[in-house]
Amino acid sequence: MAFTGDALLIRGCGRTDFQIFTLPMDTLIYPAHDYKGFTVSTVGEEMLYNPRLTRDEETFRNIMENLNLPYPKMIDLAVPANMVCGLQDLSAKPVEAISN
Repeated sequence: MAFTGDALLIRGCGRTDFQIFTLPMDTLIYPAHDYKGFTVSTVGEEMLYNPRLTRDEETFRNIMENLNLPYPKMIDLAVPANMVCGLQDLSAKPVEAISN
């Protein structure tokens, strides 16, 4: 079982730098949300039916590079937090306080 958050959506994808497809094909995946009301899928189902992931690598890269999405405004905080499972140094000053 994997809770994929916004890395993999059912029949869609968000963040692509996570290695979800190294998991067994029967692994249940639960995204953070889904726009069509689905709540669970498997790695194997997504490899078969996900319209972005069923393309060759070059086509996939082209799709993702041409989404023209803005740089996520909290990504510079989110990635380091994800790397330590959300456990941050609570004694550190907030970023806003440092920049003011």
